[in-house]
Amino acid sequence: MKDKATGKLIIEGKLVLKLYVSGMSRKSMEAIENIKWLCEKHFKGAFELEIIDIYKNPRIAEEQHIVFSPSLLKQLPLPKKTLVGTLSDTKKVLEALGITFEK
Repeated sequence: MKDKATGKLIIEGKLVLKLYVSGMSRKSMEAIENIKWLCEKHFKGAFELEIIDIYKNPRIAEEQHIVFSPSLLKQLPLPKKTLVGTLSDTKKVLEALGITFEK
């Protein structure tokens, strides 16, 4: 995982994320590793992460309109946001989630 993000994180409230994966595929495992690392490094307990295997829970994927895997859904803080892929670029993931840094 690339770590180009520096400075103090600015986030309001608890970060609530759901990661939808396809079984134990290479990309799914990479996304799980990357988001866990990012959350532990940058949010230190101020996050809730749920990992959902769409092979085991296809109805949930359908209800949430998940088309691609892996997909990360940010539920809180608003606005909701969906990211697709392995989440390997820390800076891009944080920016896409709407999380900013104070320099």
